[in-house]
Amino acid sequence: MKILVTGANGQLGHETLLMLQNRGIDAVGIGRKELDFSQPEQAAEYIAAQRADWVINCAAYTQVDKAEDDAELAFRVNRDAAKAVAEGVQRYAGRLLHVSTDFIFDGKQSHPYKENDPARPLGVYGQSKWEGEQAVRDILPQAIILRTAWVYGVHGNNFVKTILRLATEREELGIIDEQVGSPSWTFDISRAMVALIEQQATGIYHFTNEGVASWYDFAQAIVEEARSLEFDLKIKRLKPIPTHAYPTPAARPAYSVLSKEKIRGILDYPVPHWRESLRTMLKELKETT
Repeated sequence: MKILVTGANGQLGHETLLMLQNRGIDAVGIGRKELDFSQPEQAAEYIAAQRADWVINCAAYTQVDKAEDDAELAFRVNRDAAKAVAEGVQRYAGRLLHVSTDFIFDGKQSHPYKENDPARPLGVYGQSKWEGEQAVRDILPQAIILRTAWVYGVHGNNFVKTILRLATEREELGIIDEQVGSPSWTFDISRAMVALIEQQATGIYHFTNEGVASWYDFAQAIVEEARSLEFDLKIKRLKPIPTHAYPTPAARPAYSVLSKEKIRGILDYPVPHWRESLRTMLKELKETT
């Protein structure tokens, strides 16, 4: 079996490619150098020429705030290029797993979002990802769409690495405590994607790590775990702050918890709690830096 991973230079694509290769699977990763998703008209032909049994589309425009002023590019990458990838896979009857996001929801409910809950994006990023999902499903009804949230990993830029950097520079940080979700390690997301492919799954699935936290809770755990691993930190205080105290161009969902009820029927192992995975990730990060 041959698997093609797009967005292989991003944090999730990088992790997924490594996992596949470590399992002895013939996996090839491509980044912007090989295929520029801002030029989606090239994507269908390129993908079709690869003739991979599976394509895992991790490529995305993920700069949530910047997307508000750069909507044209966000839609080209997240909608038009996703559609082109699906068209390329369709040409040779391959299979596609497309990665999406909690940002398709508005975060106004107070119980975990299920796969069939209505999409109500709050901004350009969420809307572009939602329209990308629709484009993929229109062309490949049997595609897998995996939505995840609050992604972090050893590779690339993310909240965990930002908090660690700031914690070495400052004695106090204010962190929003009014937005809640489930921090999700790229290793665990990749493992779930491999399981979906092995089971020849179809349709929409949600995956995050177990447990719920606010950004403040998450930051507090990062500092605590980093201290236990003897990271050199300057930070003395974390202060919970309301959302309005840290205004951003794009609105964020206040509640980003995704239901894993459906995907638990596919996985033959328990989903790790986010704090357990955070600890493991930080150990790996410490060893590689």
